[in-house]
Amino acid sequence: MSSLARTRTVLVTGAARRLGRDMALALARAGWQVAVHYRGSRQEALETVAACAELSGNSAAFDADFFGESAVRALVPRVVQHFGRLDAVVNNASLFEHDDVHDFSYAALEAHLRSNTGAPILLAQALHAHLEERAAAEGGQAEPIQGAVVNVLDQKLWNQNPDFLSYTLSKAALEAANTMLALALAPRVRVVGVAPGLTLTSHMLSQERFEQLHAMSPLGRSSSAEDIASAVCFALENRAMTGTTLLVDGGQHLQRFERDFSMM
Repeated sequence: MSSLARTRTVLVTGAARRLGRDMALALARAGWQVAVHYRGSRQEALETVAACAELSGNSAAFDADFFGESAVRALVPRVVQHFGRLDAVVNNASLFEHDDVHDFSYAALEAHLRSNTGAPILLAQALHAHLEERAAAEGGQAEPIQGAVVNVLDQKLWNQNPDFLSYTLSKAALEAANTMLALALAPRVRVVGVAPGLTLTSHMLSQERFEQLHAMSPLGRSSSAEDIASAVCFALENRAMTGTTLLVDGGQHLQRFERDFSMM
């Protein structure tokens, strides 16, 4: 077996840009081969791949539209075919579109559930199946073959407000799935949640307003991209963790916010 085939491989979804890119780069620095998933941001994905390859020696981009079940089911086999193995999945990709109780629809809820809940569950299922196959083929290993899934959640699950109803419901379902997957896939796969606070600004916030909101926490600052990437790396390395969530938000979940940050 080649040295590349022995190197651990992680699939990071939504890794072309923003927080997903930071996670991918942090994992590459830690020595992981990184499979960079993207949906429409091909050029940015290739730039992330190039940056990861400089750090870890091997990376590749994989496109998949998470609204389609067949595309999600095909993703892990494609990654395994390219790298020879997969050891972990970081479910970072998320649909984040505004609705509330007044304009809620089945269509909005279904779209968020497909992307933010269904896809992570299918990818965890596929990782487990791959590791089971590897264990059967590589019997007699000194240490049991084990993998990990990190599901990126949101501090707002512990500090709810009426904004982004479908998004919040999809993340709440994924948080519940954390526990169910941890039980169902043990001991082969560990499942850990990471819940960021306000981490990056967006088109809905000015830089000045973002900095004001970012400071609204018991620690005087919410999470940075580096904080979240570090928590993901820790969750993947700590073999005693499963079925739990790390809230990495400067304590924002301890405070009451009447609206979503982007609406304040």
